[in-house]
Amino acid sequence: MKTLAIASLLTLASVAASAQIDYQFDDVRRKVTLNDQTRIEKGQHAKSGDEVETGWFAYALIASSGARAKFEIFSGTNVRLADGSAGVILSVERGRIRAAFDKILGTEPRVVKTPGALLAVRGTKFDVEVDATGNTIVDVFEGLVEVQSPMFTQPMFVRPGEQTTYGRRGERPDVHPMPQDRRERGPEGQRPQQQSPGNRPGDEGMHRGDHHGGTPPSNPPPTPPPTGDRKPPE
Repeated sequence: MKTLAIASLLTLASVAASAQIDYQFDDVRRKVTLNDQTRIEKGQHAKSGDEVETGWFAYALIASSGARAKFEIFSGTNVRLADGSAGVILSVERGRIRAAFDKILGTEPRVVKTPGALLAVRGTKFDVEVDATGNTIVDVFEGLVEVQSPMFTQPMFVRPGEQTTYGRRGERPDVHPMPQDRRERGPEGQRPQQQSPGNRPGDEGMHRGDHHGGTPPSNPPPTPPPTGDRKPPE
C-alpha cells in the first residue's frame, strides 16, 4: 500500500520516541531564544524537549541530521522539539514553519505535531501556520502529508499544490487547491534579509504574541520627493 497509517507508525516508533534527538541551528537572525531564557547563536545545538521562540523579524533554520529534516522557523513562532510523543520531531504551538524532510528507507515515522492533528511525512516540503486560537493551515509543495487526528477515524492525504485547514477541536480537515498567493511562496520560501547587529528595532523585549507567523515584510527606503515636472512613482 502506498498510503501510510499513522497509528501503525506511531506504534513502531514508541521505543525511539524516548531517545534524545540532536538539533543544530544552521542559521539564526535577530532574536531567537531557547527555553525562554537563552539567546541562541548560529551553530548552537538543542535537544529533545527544548522550546524555541522567534521574535519580531527573527528567523531560525534548525537541522536534525538523525531525522534527515530541516525546519525554517519564521517570525513570531513558538515550537517545541521532539516533545516525547512517538515519532514527533517538532511540535508547532504558534506561528509559521517550513519543513523539509529527505526521503528515507524503512518505516521510521517522522511526525510534525499541531494543535489539531499529527502530520506524518516522507520526502516532503510543506508549510504549517498556526494562529493564536489553534486554527492550522498546511500547504504542501512536495511529497505527501498524512493528516491524522483521534477526532476522526480515517487519515486524510494532502498532495503537492494542495492545502488543508483545520481547528483545534478536531473537525474533519478541508483539502482544496492551494491559493495562488500561497503557491508563490514556492518550495524554497521567502527568507528575511540578513541584517548586521546593532540598531535593529525589536531585538529586545519580545514576548509571546508580539507577532504571528509569516515572512517579515520588507522596509524599502523612502522615495525622494519629485522635482520639476517629474511625477512621483506610483
